[in-house]
This record gives sequence, C-alpha cells and structure tokens, in this order.
Amino acid sequence: MASEHSEETNADHADHTDNSALALKILVAGGFGVGKTTLVGAVSEIRPLRTEELLSELGQNVDDTGAVERKTTTTVAMDFGRITIRSGLSLYLFGTPGQDRFWFLWDELSQGALGAVVLADTRRLEDSFPAVDYFEHRRIPFVVAVNCFTNARAYGAHEVSRALDLDRGTPVVLCDARDRDSGKEVLIRLVEYAGRMHTARLLDSVS
Repeated sequence: MASEHSEETNADHADHTDNSALALKILVAGGFGVGKTTLVGAVSEIRPLRTEELLSELGQNVDDTGAVERKTTTTVAMDFGRITIRSGLSLYLFGTPGQDRFWFLWDELSQGALGAVVLADTRRLEDSFPAVDYFEHRRIPFVVAVNCFTNARAYGAHEVSRALDLDRGTPVVLCDARDRDSGKEVLIRLVEYAGRMHTARLLDSVS
C-alpha cells in the first residue's frame, strides 16, 4: 500500500509540474541572410528543425546576396528550436523565411506568438523594414536585434532605432547570432518587453 501511495503521489506531482510549465511561441524574423537560422540553431537545446534548400540559379534574380556572398542555402518554410529560459518557462522558436515570396507563411506562423525578434544587419538595414512594419501593424511586440557582423560598421542602438523609425520604447539590442549566451539575452529581453506590453494592454481594456 505504501508503495502504491508513493507512486500515486509522484504521478500527481508530475501532473502538477507539467500543468505549471509555460511554453511561449517566439518568432525570429528579418531579411534574407541576416542570421535567423544561425540564431535558432545557436540557442536551441534540441536539434533544430530546418527547411533549407540550396540557392538556385533562378533564385539569383530575386535573392540579393550582395552582402552575404558565401550564403549557399535559404529557409523555405521555417526553422524550429526550443530553449528553456528558467524552470517552468520554455520558448518555442520559429524562424521565418526572409524572402518576399515566402511571406504567405508569416500569417500562419504568427498565430499565438507572444512576440518576435527582428534580426537586423546594418549593411542592409533597409531589409528590416518589412518585418518591422508587419509586427507593428499586427501589434505583435518585438525587439530589434542587430547581428554584429565582423565586417559591418558599428552603430549604436539609438542610431538603429532612428534609422528604422521605431515606435518609442521598442527595444534595440546588439548581439552575435552565433553565440548562445548573446542570443539568450535577446530572448530574455523580448519576453520581458512583451510581458509589459501585454499587461499594459490588458489594463487598458479593463479601465
């Protein structure tokens, strides 16, 4: 009997633990070749799911590889990864395709998302505008993460914010998409910001 009671207690505890765990959906967006797949792969604690295909000769006419000449593949659906921020809090990461012709997937991927990371490359900052506009128009909280490429000119967060004409308060952070700790800091910043935004909207709706 004691053994059966112990097993029941452990099962109840496991159920309670599972029920108290929180998983949040985060999008990682940005222009072509900005480092979305790299970021998801760097921070994911599981082997990331990738849907990459080799760049074709036909794609050369529509995919601007001007600042990323070494890029040979492109995401055609999404990247997926998972990271545990702390006990009871996990993030499911969905990397979006960067090219315009795959944007029909964005509406599906953004359903139920807490927020988004917009990766930016200062060598091609104009490529960030479509993602910024997308999330602003849909009122999805986002942070801009400047991927600091070694051969790119360094800009401060305030300069990037002005160049992208971001709404006041939208966070801009500098990062290295290859580095797990750097990527994790970006995600923590997003969760904190999105939490404040959702709380403020909730309070506004009941006031």
